Amino acid sequence: MLKWAAIFLVVGLVLGLLGFGGVGGAFVGIAKILFFVAIAIFAVLLVLSLIAGKGVKRAID
Repeated sequence: MLKWAAIFLVVGLVLGLLGFGGVGGAFVGIAKILFFVAIAIFAVLLVLSLIAGKGVKRAID
């Protein structure tokens, strides 16, 4: 997902440089949304992995 955010950001910046400000701004907005969604998914998976890791450790001990 971060890959797509980077692609949208680069395309938006290029479009902005070429004079297509409205479309470029839309692409940058999509890149922001994708970036924050990726960060949220990362945080959720990090918490879940910490919880699951404790469960596995208890099962082994």
